[in-house]
Amino acid sequence: MDDVDFQLGPDLKGKRIVVAMSGGVDSSVVAALAARTGAETIGITLQLYDHGEAVGRAGSCCAGRDIRDARAVCDRLGIAHYVFDHETRFRESVIDRFADEYLAGRTPIPCIQCNMGPKFTDLLAAARDLGADCLATGHYVRRVMGADGAELHRAADPARDQSYFLFATTQAQLDYLRFPLGGLPKPRVRELAAELGLGVAGKPDSQDICFVPDGDYASLVKKLRPEADTSGAIVDEAGRVLGQHRGLIHFTVGQRRGLEIGGTPEPLYVIRLDPATNQVVVGPKAALAVGAARLGGVNWLAGGYAGPMTAKVRSLAKPVAARFDGDRVRFEAPEYGVAPGQAAVLYAGDRVLGGGWIEETSGIVAVPA
Repeated sequence: MDDVDFQLGPDLKGKRIVVAMSGGVDSSVVAALAARTGAETIGITLQLYDHGEAVGRAGSCCAGRDIRDARAVCDRLGIAHYVFDHETRFRESVIDRFADEYLAGRTPIPCIQCNMGPKFTDLLAAARDLGADCLATGHYVRRVMGADGAELHRAADPARDQSYFLFATTQAQLDYLRFPLGGLPKPRVRELAAELGLGVAGKPDSQDICFVPDGDYASLVKKLRPEADTSGAIVDEAGRVLGQHRGLIHFTVGQRRGLEIGGTPEPLYVIRLDPATNQVVVGPKAALAVGAARLGGVNWLAGGYAGPMTAKVRSLAKPVAARFDGDRVRFEAPEYGVAPGQAAVLYAGDRVLGGGWIEETSGIVAVPA
């Protein structure tokens, strides 16, 4: 059925595939396709949070509904389904870190932290405990076998590519993981769900951070860290006070709207956040220009690769020409809106070379005439 390969050889009878199931259409289709191969298929779901508790609203347990949807799919397919409670680990490694990053004036990406921790660490451990030959997920990336082993590549559907969020996948994890949807466009996956009779075929995709489904992350941060709701000064690069803000958590580098500063000759943007002084520093767009960024927590998947590469500094940014020296990415042309806390992911064409967390940036140094 379509060009779906679990990369376990031509005969999957006697093989065991564990599928990470979120209750959505993508992972449900992966489970159905795995079951059709003849391999023993097991669905596992991590209970990571309680939606009602996360948003402070009773009777809104989206997480519970997703688990029920995953179980219903497994029941239809006639495969086993297990649920593992990882709420405490998720809260400590993802939600608490999310709040602390905002307090530190950074812009976090909790989806990557989740992949690094509960998903690709805990799920892999569970799959191995179940004796699986691989762990399959519904992510839109491709696992390509190269001369030196498994490589991580962008998805065939650029509108669905999730490679930016998976840069921290280690080589050992990549050897065990499978991404059977990486070569398919999302509309075809929905068609497959309908053809396979899955009740989640029409289920909408999640658009927000899972534990902030209403998109109001500032309210969650304030609930977890009340001190985050502290007003302070908005200043220019010379330190002149231009206005007041209602908390650093409402701002990110590159932001233009919401500053509520009028009467300036040109538009102002957030240049940086200073948690030590509780100040939002603003300036013209030219002040956002970045020539390099120092990375921490670098994960490298490309061995001794030293050829041309591109870098992506936000999930929706276009890759730009860059160089990498081991802990610093240098942009061939000025890059804008590079925010500490985000990730810089490096590519060679469609291949993910690796990446790291942006710790600090270096502005463009003017050359005297």
